[in-house]
Amino acid sequence: MPLPPKWSIGYHQCRWSYESEEVVRTLAQEFRTRRIPCDVIHLDIDYMRGFRVFTWSPTRFSNPKKLISDLKENGFKTVTIIDPGVKYEPEANYHVFDEGMKNDYFVRQADGRLFHGYVWPDKSVFPDFLRADVQKWWSDLHKSLTDIGIAGIWNDMNEPAINDRPFGDGGVHIWFPLDAPQGGENPATHAEVHNLYGLNMAKASAEGLIKHRANERSFVLTRSGFAGVQRYSSVWMGDNQSQWEHLEISLPMLCNMGLSGVAFVGCDIGGFAGNATAELFARWMQIGMLYPLMRAHSAMSTARHEPWVFGQRVEDICREYINLRYQLLPFFYTLFWEAATTGAAILRPLVYEYPDDPKTYTLYDQVLLGSNLMAAPIYRPGVEYRAVYLPDGTWYDWWTGEKLEGATHILAHAPLERMPLYARAGAVIPMQPVTQYVDEHPLNELQLRIFPGSSEYILYEDDGNSFEYQKDIYSTTKISVCTEGERVIVNVAQRQGEWTPEKRQTIVEVVGFGKQSFEDDGNSHRLEFSDGSL
Repeated sequence: MPLPPKWSIGYHQCRWSYESEEVVRTLAQEFRTRRIPCDVIHLDIDYMRGFRVFTWSPTRFSNPKKLISDLKENGFKTVTIIDPGVKYEPEANYHVFDEGMKNDYFVRQADGRLFHGYVWPDKSVFPDFLRADVQKWWSDLHKSLTDIGIAGIWNDMNEPAINDRPFGDGGVHIWFPLDAPQGGENPATHAEVHNLYGLNMAKASAEGLIKHRANERSFVLTRSGFAGVQRYSSVWMGDNQSQWEHLEISLPMLCNMGLSGVAFVGCDIGGFAGNATAELFARWMQIGMLYPLMRAHSAMSTARHEPWVFGQRVEDICREYINLRYQLLPFFYTLFWEAATTGAAILRPLVYEYPDDPKTYTLYDQVLLGSNLMAAPIYRPGVEYRAVYLPDGTWYDWWTGEKLEGATHILAHAPLERMPLYARAGAVIPMQPVTQYVDEHPLNELQLRIFPGSSEYILYEDDGNSFEYQKDIYSTTKISVCTEGERVIVNVAQRQGEWTPEKRQTIVEVVGFGKQSFEDDGNSHRLEFSDGSL
């Protein structure tokens, strides 16, 4: 996978749908007024003119360029949904349909007849994404969006999802005919290439954004894909429901995706279909803080699911855990770098790090972020205590600093405000002050939260937005921790690489031992802590 823009690792807000410019502006203002960090607002299908892809509603979004510019001024990136179904509309001056027909870009049946099915715009036709010329055409269609400031594309319905009659009229889901030829000069049947459809749509989107946003990294999200989709897109797990069981199953789903090489993954926080309770939403936001892709999303038939709609207590919980996500951005960004360079999962099952411990083999309800930060979320209503398995070694409670020894089970107290969270001895967790969005201001303070033990850690940094990192314009800093009796020694090595951060202060906290700080000039620093008690 490529490195995503750092802003895409922040919090995303989505709903089907924020149906007008006024609703979107009010939403953005609520986040800023309530001091709840957010970087991304997604626009679902109702921003379009009659669900026609690559169009805008002239009444509800009459000036999208101004809207997107104003959102950008307030720190928000805008992501728009794009579906593969193109409205069948002869002689209506719809450029996407007209160009596709003129160049014979749409999937046909084996007998040469144009295939059609029904999606949001009613009768629709579908690009043959197995063809390179169709991919290029589709890529270039994104220019109409990037030209007005769109920073990311959300690919949906790209299995593809099709009905045999208009939505709302009942009917059944259908596929392209299995004998439909796809791929142009070297055709295959749809039966052979069905799973590549979503992959190639995501590829076309990614290549279009690279071409038309050439100086900035973009964000791509897809519902469907195939092996290798991480090269082009992040993935979410589709239309879940506001049920405790769906919250519970999100962790093994995302861990399995990570083990399959697809690291940038998430599930809809709060559940897409149905109405979350206040308790469910609070617990889901805590778990969502761990997802590589942190996006809340809900369907139009449901009650609103923004962080503030469940009352002050839940709003405060949401704010605390979104704040924690933003504090951990240097930690997350380094994990994304590891995923991009080694293929390592970001969200990991315990068996990934402890393959010799049989107790981890079926343990699906605890997860690791990287090697050293472990969460044991609550995924049942009314639960305030849970068993937590601590693998072999020494662990520290993230919230209290309490020292705990594995390998054993403990009973963790988890009132609604707390998700059990633990750091492995020697863990180095780089953190930053809370911001309302990633680029709110330069990072002038870096905190290294260190838990006593012995380890080495590599912190990765670059500008977070451009492609300069591909030209080796980035930096790494090696941090070594050594515990000797009652002393903890921290060595911050000289920064390596061609990228230089803004002038900043680095604060080193060894949990239980206190803090020290230095002006980060890129040189090595040795710090010794001895005023605590192991």
